[in-house]
Amino acid sequence: MAAPPRSFHPMALVLLGMALSALLLVAVARWSGTRVEQFDAPVTASRALRFEDTANGAVAVLDAQSGAEIARLEGEQGFVRGVLRAMARERKRRDLDRHLPLLLQSHADGSLTLLDAATGERINLESFGPTQRASFAALQTAQPMAPKTQTGDKP
Repeated sequence: MAAPPRSFHPMALVLLGMALSALLLVAVARWSGTRVEQFDAPVTASRALRFEDTANGAVAVLDAQSGAEIARLEGEQGFVRGVLRAMARERKRRDLDRHLPLLLQSHADGSLTLLDAATGERINLESFGPTQRASFAALQTAQPMAPKTQTGDKP
């Protein structure tokens, strides 16, 4: 008489047990409030920036120390706008002043982070690839913009 066919493979039970164990460990760590500490390379340069909406829908980037406009984000800078919206949403949720500056920080290992000291939120801009990182890296060394003149004005 032939043995009945198995409905499962014993190795499948081992793999299922391992997956459930890992899931349980992650759940316990999250529910217990355990924080994962991330050690960053030392900060080599930091610039405090403020971002303000303009009347035409652009976003003015201001050096928080001098108040000078260093860039204007118009149209296609969706990534930068998305990051700023996420940080603004967190500030609004916590009822914090939206005009407080954000810190754009370069690190010794070449990484670039955007830190909101008011909320403690930090975004590692390396995570989004070189093109998106470059969107913020340009702001680290940007110089004040020349004031725009009206048509007919003499410079």
